[in-house]
Amino acid sequence: MVRAGLTVERVTVAGAELADELGLDQVTMARVARRLGVKDASLYTHVRSLDDLRGRIALLAADEKTLCIAEATAGRAGKDALIAFANAWREYAHEHPGRYAATQTPIPIDPELAAKAPGPRRAIELTYSMLRAYGLVEPDVTDAVRVLRSTFHGFVALEAAGGFAHERSSQDSWEQALEALHVLLEHWPTSPGELS
Repeated sequence: MVRAGLTVERVTVAGAELADELGLDQVTMARVARRLGVKDASLYTHVRSLDDLRGRIALLAADEKTLCIAEATAGRAGKDALIAFANAWREYAHEHPGRYAATQTPIPIDPELAAKAPGPRRAIELTYSMLRAYGLVEPDVTDAVRVLRSTFHGFVALEAAGGFAHERSSQDSWEQALEALHVLLEHWPTSPGELS
């Protein structure tokens, strides 16, 4: 018998909490069941597999991170929006490391479930909206999105792993990186030939 009050949402949140505490790779069905005080088999009424649970954690995290970014960037444009966007991204990664990892890890997600989740779609809209102030058009917008994601993710991943041992504070480097990104976006090269 399924424990009263056990839902797919509760199972997902329990998995997300464990991911933040132990790391995404340490989330198992047995650990989630222990956290919820149920037998492992009870979870399978709500999620099909560990991959299904991790996919649900990724979608939950995408929704949460997108909401944080949307709130931070509301009413902002240009450099102000870029900085608010980046800081919200970094803060989410710091506060929810396991959930954040789920948003950056290739996880098989049920296409029907993914289609109903607003987070990933809204994240794309927010990113393109933020870049609109820089006047970029395709394919430059896609390239700029990839540069931003690579920079933000690379920085927070290195920071989380203790990769910045230099005496200069990582906060100072972060702020300088955002200044550099703003300059890059304002002077985006229109062809590879402009880089030489």
